[in-house]
Amino acid sequence: MKILLKCSLRLSIVLLSGIFPLFAQQSVDRSLQSLMEKYEAVGLGVVVVKKGEIAYSASFGKKNLETGEALDQQSLFRIASISKSFSVTAVMQLAEGGKLRLDADVSELIGFRVRNPAYPEDRITLKMLLSHTSGLNDSQGYFTLDVIDPAGNDSVYKCYNSYRPGAGYQYCNLNFNMVGTIIERVSGERFDQYIRHHILEPLGLYGGYCVDSLDKTRFAALYEYDRAAGKMIPSPAAYHPRSEEIRSYVMGRSTPVFSPTGGMKITAPDLARYMTMHMNMGKYKRRRIISAKSARLMQTPVEHTGGYGLALLTSGKLIEGLELKGHTGSAYGLYSMMFFDPKRKFGIVAITNGCNVPGTSDFNELLSSVVKTLYEAVVE
Repeated sequence: MKILLKCSLRLSIVLLSGIFPLFAQQSVDRSLQSLMEKYEAVGLGVVVVKKGEIAYSASFGKKNLETGEALDQQSLFRIASISKSFSVTAVMQLAEGGKLRLDADVSELIGFRVRNPAYPEDRITLKMLLSHTSGLNDSQGYFTLDVIDPAGNDSVYKCYNSYRPGAGYQYCNLNFNMVGTIIERVSGERFDQYIRHHILEPLGLYGGYCVDSLDKTRFAALYEYDRAAGKMIPSPAAYHPRSEEIRSYVMGRSTPVFSPTGGMKITAPDLARYMTMHMNMGKYKRRRIISAKSARLMQTPVEHTGGYGLALLTSGKLIEGLELKGHTGSAYGLYSMMFFDPKRKFGIVAITNGCNVPGTSDFNELLSSVVKTLYEAVVE
């Protein structure tokens, strides 16, 4: 892999004239290429937003190892858990429209009883799902609502932790596949179509949750590093077609097919534009997607979470002396980061479609190093 990177590393760069000088661009390019070699990355897409504009955007390495195609600005990534913030953005829109409340009982929204058997009188609210304080866990999986629906399921108790709802934090993907279902039931629109019509299209972005509605030639192939074999292994399941499931789709029940918890496919530059909307408290260019109040609520840490808000984390671990808002993602070998500073008005997106990292820290080592490099070279 190291030999491949050294011999065939290609890059495409978009630069806004006057914002980032050429000599500085060349220096950061070399630094990023060095990091890719160190961590044996397949490809890397990065974007820096400064004062509301894209100051630096680049793609390095391969989109597909088998075909040799180079990664470019039009490559679509399945961004994993950063997808959760799209679901919360949709919830905020519906709340602003009076169609639901964040303090509503999930049982009333999802169509079946959701109660921790140890605390049967305690409501589990929508906000608890959004902040991972519901007391739910992923021990029984999360790709179907059957695991949490008590009808005909004697094992539903296994989905609940021992603490009272709202009293603790555990990251849980099931929470957000339930959230996607609620969006569908409340809005009357299929989940993927709601996101496209009310978030992506108003922002002028290309992407979505439905694999079958996107240009498959643009997908960046994902790879997991096999330590035993010492090589990258393709992960084609990331873009598995859903046409069969969609043919038998049941509104308000089949929603996990689209993986509201992690299934968004989007380019790095378009993810940066979406990030800018949140950085600007719900507004991008002249288009408001959510209110400033909703945006602030998403970015405000919830009690017991250690910094997690509503699908946006507050962390001081990436850049010394700064608290950034954002989210990470990891699935099928992909790693993604989207973090911004709403006060200083800068943000960074970094995505790799495969790398060799030990996976022992809170943040992917390659992307953490990339974020620091871009901050020092472009933002400071």
